[in-house]
Amino acid sequence: MLSPLPGWAGGETLSMSTATDSEVVTVSTSPIEGMRPGTSGLRKKTTVWEMTENYSLIDTAMESNGGKMLDTVVVAGDGRYYNNDAIQTIARVLAANGVSNIWIPQDGIMSTPAVSAVIRRRTADGSGEDGQGVAQGGIVLTASHNPGGPEEDFGIKYNEGLGQPAGEEFTETLYEKTLEIKSYRTLNSDGIDLSAPVGTEYQLTPTSKVTLIDPFENYLDALKSCFDFDGLKQFTSRPDFRMLFDGMHGAGSKFARRVLVDELGMPESALMRCDPLPDFGGCHPDPNLTYASELVKRMGLRADGSADDSVDASSLPVLGAANDGDGDRNLIAGAGFFVTPSDSMALICDNYDAIPQFASKGGLNGVARSMPSSAALDVVAEARGIPCFVTPTGWKFFGNLMSSKESFDGKDYGPFLCGEESFGTGSDHVREKDGLWAVLAWMSILSKANEGVGEGEPLTSVREIVTRHWAKYGRHFYCRYDYEGVESESANAVMDFIRSSFVGSDSGTFEANEAGIRLVGAEEFSYEDPVDGSRTSKQGLILNFELASGDPARVVFRLSGTGSSGATIRMYLERYEKDSSRHDMSAPVALKELADVALKLVKMEETTARNAPTVIT
Repeated sequence: MLSPLPGWAGGETLSMSTATDSEVVTVSTSPIEGMRPGTSGLRKKTTVWEMTENYSLIDTAMESNGGKMLDTVVVAGDGRYYNNDAIQTIARVLAANGVSNIWIPQDGIMSTPAVSAVIRRRTADGSGEDGQGVAQGGIVLTASHNPGGPEEDFGIKYNEGLGQPAGEEFTETLYEKTLEIKSYRTLNSDGIDLSAPVGTEYQLTPTSKVTLIDPFENYLDALKSCFDFDGLKQFTSRPDFRMLFDGMHGAGSKFARRVLVDELGMPESALMRCDPLPDFGGCHPDPNLTYASELVKRMGLRADGSADDSVDASSLPVLGAANDGDGDRNLIAGAGFFVTPSDSMALICDNYDAIPQFASKGGLNGVARSMPSSAALDVVAEARGIPCFVTPTGWKFFGNLMSSKESFDGKDYGPFLCGEESFGTGSDHVREKDGLWAVLAWMSILSKANEGVGEGEPLTSVREIVTRHWAKYGRHFYCRYDYEGVESESANAVMDFIRSSFVGSDSGTFEANEAGIRLVGAEEFSYEDPVDGSRTSKQGLILNFELASGDPARVVFRLSGTGSSGATIRMYLERYEKDSSRHDMSAPVALKELADVALKLVKMEETTARNAPTVIT
């Protein structure tokens, strides 16, 4: 392990060194099966990564940089098991290949949106404004919301020069290189002390050094450009406001403590599971109704998201929230009230005037959602006259829209709001979904809704804000069934059956069931990017239904690209209800008949031997 130079006596910035004659060695390797990245990087069991020696990423990044080796790269992870070992390995490989500056956060842990903020905002001297950072990219070590530990998951993804996840052209080129790699370059050198003070430098070769950077500075600067921290601090200091934030022992918990406690002055009691752990404390760090069960219970909710009427709502926190393992996903709840991700995005859009990032620029110039997300956002965008895009799942598809002007000299859609069905929400302050940003957006909405409410008067609640929204726009009942760890052959058989039996079929041949639910059509979603013209196909199978009321409904089937073994079949259920007298139903209850019809049609149990989903959320 490297140590400080002799005679160092303290100070904010250190200079540490290794011998500049560290040996560069070439290591023989061979292609490894299954290295095709999914919607957001490559995820495998940790044991697979520990045995893997395949470094095609650097060559691909160099090609993307016009054939020149990158000058500056950020390397950080979500703190899961194997995080620090991987950082040491990657630093040596980057240095051996000629990368001049390698930025690593102190302790090696940084949330995914914070990495994006560093790429976009940090210059060599730590100053600079949005879009003027000098890093050409970032390597993010995360399996996001997947479990961590020696027997669980590890992952890697690459973010390009604007802080956005690598696009499909990059990931496909990367995959092709994994099929032909024969060797890679690395160093024989000692390890780096990641716990050293911020500013510590390690000279790995005469031309390459590692600098330990502040994990918080650039991300905090990005958030402060979006929100009124002074106003939020005043609101959250009210004696009648209480909040509970579940960090799920992930990377985002560090940033939640820094923002909620250090910046906004909230008590430590507002935090739960806000200490990063390599195995996430044995929990599955996915902020949904199933895996955030303790938070759900403490917010006065049942497992299906409905209110537990046996709990006194006045004793509950006003706002509940959670992050996933790498801090980019979010869960939002009020006292006895769960907010679906699709509704959350629609509410943020409709209440843009509560968020300085949007209000200061006259509102939103563009919004987007992933195809499986509900159409709640579309309804608001149409009413507000805001361009709305429907993209495949994967944040990289939002990246082109957010960077339309920067990268393609196209239309400027900023300020921009986007989100996906799997608890991801974000904006163009970074180029990733951002769990803490979504939480601050909801705090801002609550703050504005309670302007003029005096001490002792009841606060306008999350429930009231959402139910008023439904009364205005109608409610899109929405939930997701996840069938996890399905044998790949069986999962593909389900999709093939839907494709062959329903897509392109005559809808007149399908009769309504006894509840009046009738299949009226089916399609396979494809996407033509409005910015660069690229096409993406086979992004999900959609069954469209008509209810007895005449209102529309749909069920989407999609294989998830975020698992590390087997396959996850995701089934998304949505039905529109304009009758406000029916809005108080629990979403899983309101959608049960639709789910039963769809599961019978696609022969889910017959094909997969699964008689129930792993998770309903």
